[in-house]
Amino acid sequence: MVSLFKGAKVPLTKEKPVSKRPPNTAFRQQRLKAWQPILSPQSVLPLLIFVACIFTPIGIGLIVSATKVQDLTIDYSHCDTKASTTAFVDIPKKYTMYHFKNKVENKPQWKVTEDESGDKTCELQFEVPNEIKRSVFIYYKLTNFYQNHRRYVQSFDTKQILGKPIKLDDLDTSCSPIRSRDDKIIYPCGLIANSMFNDTFSQKLNGVNNTGDYDLTNKDISWSVDRHRYKATKYNASDIVPPPNWMKKYPDGYTDENIPNIHTWEEFQVWMRTAAFPKFYKLALKNESVPLPNGTYQMNIELNYPISLFGGTKSFVLTTNSAIGGRNMSLGVLYLIVAGLCALFGIAFLVKLIFQPRTMGDHAYLNFNDEEEDDDENTHTETSVLREII
Repeated sequence: MVSLFKGAKVPLTKEKPVSKRPPNTAFRQQRLKAWQPILSPQSVLPLLIFVACIFTPIGIGLIVSATKVQDLTIDYSHCDTKASTTAFVDIPKKYTMYHFKNKVENKPQWKVTEDESGDKTCELQFEVPNEIKRSVFIYYKLTNFYQNHRRYVQSFDTKQILGKPIKLDDLDTSCSPIRSRDDKIIYPCGLIANSMFNDTFSQKLNGVNNTGDYDLTNKDISWSVDRHRYKATKYNASDIVPPPNWMKKYPDGYTDENIPNIHTWEEFQVWMRTAAFPKFYKLALKNESVPLPNGTYQMNIELNYPISLFGGTKSFVLTTNSAIGGRNMSLGVLYLIVAGLCALFGIAFLVKLIFQPRTMGDHAYLNFNDEEEDDDENTHTETSVLREII
């Protein structure tokens, strides 16, 4: 114990301040070797010419490949309100878009019918002016539907889709608020399943005016990895209920005979693979074995899916595919734009180099270390002078 009485000597200790100076290493003092290219017209010109020569044929090839795709798009969002109930009428031009090899003589038409239960069906008639070689794909297109919302993307239970009978307390909380109803588990739970697209396309193109029918299939429309990912459930029908928006399909709930088998329900698998953008296409039907003959065809679509809730549109799309997918000019145009810019700057640099050449200095004489040493010496001299003055 240190004595505090009068006359006692208390040792005075003063600790040295801790230095915050980084260690004197090449990494901590930023003395690592580095290489920084010094761009000159002689080095930039070959690069610009090379990029222009490579991107130009790629862009042309992409555009040519896209132009060979034949497609038909009909926006049937307003079919129930603007189509006639008695006879086929021409669809307004702003709702249709098509690209075929031959000219379309007859405009697409539509008609809406209603059965005794109040269900409406939109009947679309359209002309295929030339034979389309296989394969033929039928998509539905939605706009202004944000499947990429973070809460929406996460709203499902992984164990449920693997077929495991998960209890309510163990159900993923991301399924909220579509988790339970009347103390029963919602199967499948979550926002994705509840908002599934449910307009029903007929599985054939009905021929009109002596045109034969063209069969379509919904088999193998989902990704092969998804067909192995989804399994039939082991829930008992008495323990689960359908999502709220599925009540039209399952008005009396589930029974042991009508529980959906998501292992074979490929339309469900296609919908569950969420899209990255608010405008997207999802495959509904296809025919990869038989060409589509020219003629007039009719597609019947049962109207079930409301679009007024999200202010978007829904469309029927008939198309072929190319090596890069559907009819998309954007990628080829971007390649050509980059190639054009490279060619433009290359020509500008070449003209500048020819008419106003500039003598390049020898980079070996650039020595920044000498300047740093001079600065250090000047600083040291100024410090010494100040000390003498003080």
